[in-house]
Amino acid sequence: MSIKQVLDPKRDRDKIGGIRIIISKLFPWGVLSFTFFLIGLSSAQSQALYPAPTLSPPSSLEVKDTPNDGGGSLTISWKLSKDDKEVFGDIDGYEIFRATVEDSTFKLVGFVPDNESSFQDTIVKDDFQYRYGLRAKKKELYSPFVYSDFVSPKVNWFRSDRINIFLLMLIFSLTVLLYIRRARKGEPLYIRKISGLDAVDEAIGRATEMGKSVLFIPGIMEIDEIQTIAGISILGKVAKITAVYDTPLIVPVLYPMVLATAQEVVKEAYLDVGKLDRYRPDMVRYVAGEQFAFAAAVNGIMLRDRPAANIFIGAFYAESLLLAETGHSTGAIQIAGTANPDQLPFFIAACDYVLIGEELYAASAYLSREPLMLGSLKGQDLMKIFLVICIVLGAIFETFQIGGGFFYKLFIEH
Repeated sequence: MSIKQVLDPKRDRDKIGGIRIIISKLFPWGVLSFTFFLIGLSSAQSQALYPAPTLSPPSSLEVKDTPNDGGGSLTISWKLSKDDKEVFGDIDGYEIFRATVEDSTFKLVGFVPDNESSFQDTIVKDDFQYRYGLRAKKKELYSPFVYSDFVSPKVNWFRSDRINIFLLMLIFSLTVLLYIRRARKGEPLYIRKISGLDAVDEAIGRATEMGKSVLFIPGIMEIDEIQTIAGISILGKVAKITAVYDTPLIVPVLYPMVLATAQEVVKEAYLDVGKLDRYRPDMVRYVAGEQFAFAAAVNGIMLRDRPAANIFIGAFYAESLLLAETGHSTGAIQIAGTANPDQLPFFIAACDYVLIGEELYAASAYLSREPLMLGSLKGQDLMKIFLVICIVLGAIFETFQIGGGFFYKLFIEH
């Protein structure tokens, strides 16, 4: 290469011009990039000095199987966020998310308002593993998540919160068994005198002397009514006495099931005393299927046959006074018993003897003196005395704030 070619001014001018063109085209982009760099640097410094607003997360997240349940439930508890203070409205509340071993995606399952620190998830399956996430929320602001370990719900076979009921049932059962054992040994068990039941023999004896019948009504309810069962039980004792005295017995009923039951009870009573040949199926009669039609039919029997003794034992309602007044007008001895307190005044006004309340249920044990019934009756009476004492002491203790709420926890809290 010659010296002229090296020092060629034209070529140098072309090179310089090209460089200027390149610089002129690249300079605006360089300035723009440098500007964005400075803006980003400034934003990073601003965020470092003034971080974006956020909420404090809740803490101590804990998930447990819900105690004393039948399974299918987990209880989530936590400590409140520092931003969740005693004033309502500090935050909106807390969002609860759930994931499983099979599906690790957290899904929203619940929301609780502020100042609450627990949640019960009842849409879970026993023996499945679940994990929970929790965050605080206020409008568009959220706290970071806190997560729990995997937990599975299970069935609780024993409810510890009802241990008081278990102890009371245990005491009651032992008391009944103790008295049944004493009754079977032949030990005398005191039962207070019930005048209405003592009068049964007198009433049937009077009917026998007069040559008239005995009318027995075991209430107007179905066989699944406990008062009807009590009435049928007493019917068996009355039927034995009428069988021995050879006294006519009339038992009108309202329902077919009661008809079948009463027929069997009366038949068995006649069989027990060796008078099966004196038993007639029409002693127990189905007379009507409606309340006041039944009352009218029974009133007709009273006025036509004029039984010397009327015994009303069972559940009675608006027809009670109609029956009792008609029987009173015929001059019969009347014995009534019901556990319906609103009908007792009518029976008291029109009958000679009345079994009040639970005397109706004690009648079978009173008449039969059967050890199983006597022991059960005495055990129940003892437990009633115990509960009455507890009620009185509980009222005194709670009134004067003694005992730290022992009786309240024992009988009410659970």
